[in-house]
Parts: sequence; structure tokens; C-alpha cells
Amino acid sequence: MKWTAYTDGACAPSNPGPAGWGAVVIAPDGRTETDHYGFIGHGTNQIAELTAAVEGLSRVPAGAEVELVSDSQYVLKGLMEWRSGWERKGFRNSKGEAVANLALWKTLFAVADARRVSTRWVRGHNGDPHNERADALANKALALKASSAA
Repeated sequence: MKWTAYTDGACAPSNPGPAGWGAVVIAPDGRTETDHYGFIGHGTNQIAELTAAVEGLSRVPAGAEVELVSDSQYVLKGLMEWRSGWERKGFRNSKGEAVANLALWKTLFAVADARRVSTRWVRGHNGDPHNERADALANKALALKASSAA
């Protein structure tokens, strides 16, 4: 039995701009679901997506099996495909440049390494109820911050 973490980030009204994250974590029983969200501050959509993945996975016990579900191919490919090449090249990308958002990537790798992670991509804004909820939570973080600043 495994956990599931649906994660999403949001940047609005511009990218870069105010950034927030959301996560829906589903326990192995399939019935227990918890919502998590937070405001990051000024950032990019990539930072928001990475933060959402870190936060979602962090809410799963270390050592547990967890499926990370996201509409961000950037996060999923970075975690499952690009990582080994980046590490081999001293965290340089295919252009020889330093990997963007490296501190967040390293945090995500550490959190993922403490769990047994698989990934699944879902198309954003395409009706997946848990993905839509993660998106709504990320936007809720933005709205709450905006209303408290007014």
C-alpha cells in the first residue's frame, strides 16, 4: 500500500511574481486525505512547482512508498530523468550552465531519497479532481496572502 501526493504550484498575477504551492496527500487507506498549502513570496512557477513537490513528499513518512502526481513535467523529469545526468556533470545542464533552482532540486532529491518515490504526470486543468484541488490550494495561498496585504 502506498501514499499519493498530488502537488501543484502557482504564480500570479505574473511569472515571476507572488508564488504559492498546494498539495493533497492521500494515505494508503485511500480515504484519509489532507490538504496543505503555503505562500512562498516572490518566485517563479518552477520554484512554486518544486516547493509543492518538496512539501507534498515531506508529509509522507520517511521510508514509505509514495506516488508523486504532478502536472509539472519539469519536476517529474528533473526527479526521474535529468537528475543522473546533472549529478554526473556537476549539476550542469545540457548547455553546460548551472542547473536553475539547484538548492530546491537538492532538497527535493533528499526528500525523495528518504522515500520510495514513483511519479505520474497528469495534464493540468483537465478534470483530475485531486490535481484540480492541489491547484486550488496553491491559488488559495496566493489569495490569502493578497487579502492579508490589502
